[in-house]
Amino acid sequence: MHRLLLMLFALCLPSLLLAQPLSVFTSVLPMKSLVERIGGEQVVVQAMVPPGFNPHVYDPTPQQVKDLADAALYVRSDVPFEHAWMERIRAVNPHMRMVDTRDSIPGAEHGHPQPAHPEHAHGHAHEHGTDPHFWTDPILTERVSRDIRDALADLDPANGEVYARNQAQLARELRALDEEIRDLLAPLHNRTFMVFHPAWGHFAAHYGLQQVAIEHEGKQPGARSLATLIELARQKDIRVVFVQPQFDERTAQQVARAIDGRVIVVDPLAPDYMANLRRVARVFAEALQP
Repeated sequence: MHRLLLMLFALCLPSLLLAQPLSVFTSVLPMKSLVERIGGEQVVVQAMVPPGFNPHVYDPTPQQVKDLADAALYVRSDVPFEHAWMERIRAVNPHMRMVDTRDSIPGAEHGHPQPAHPEHAHGHAHEHGTDPHFWTDPILTERVSRDIRDALADLDPANGEVYARNQAQLARELRALDEEIRDLLAPLHNRTFMVFHPAWGHFAAHYGLQQVAIEHEGKQPGARSLATLIELARQKDIRVVFVQPQFDERTAQQVARAIDGRVIVVDPLAPDYMANLRRVARVFAEALQP
């Protein structure tokens, strides 16, 4: 009897191994939610940057580095910590499949990324030349979702139809969300908004808005630049300064006091991608009302 059980276990072992979900890493939480939507039960996803942490200065934990050794796929969003860590991430697992989201983003060149949508001088600048927060544009996000679908299907052909079906449903929801946000923002006459960190450039470009950032290329403004920003805010009748919770908001508060305005927190790194983008659009629409 014991021998028979061993034989049955040996016969079942290959299928049990095949049934193991794919281990996937993403850089940030919004990408984690997208991979989970496409992969369903066939994936286990970890985001490198946990809730509340700043992707500009984040260092992966030893446990994350250890887990990367067994990962099948990494989805790169080109957030700043990856510039310092990508070679080490690749070295930990040279055979790990990589989806580089820059491949789907117009104007994002490998090694020398450029802004996808040139705007105001303060509007789109990051330390490495482009805005990595592409997911604030749901149509760009749909493009990236196709690359994720294809990568999962290549790694796990048996579930290719599942990934295709899930991505198709996600694409429909993203297009519907895009139309909803477009309709919400279309009536606005005041289309300029101020942020501390320029994380909403893709959102602004896609919906015909203009982002003015207090921070420029990762640096706090000097006294002259700050005075220029305050004057610009007054000219544009800006009454709200948007900040994200991962950054110090003291400078934003200083600007808000100078223009008799207020500071509102919006988080481009929130994990509930679809719900968060819908919520943020409503906040923008309310803040930009005359």
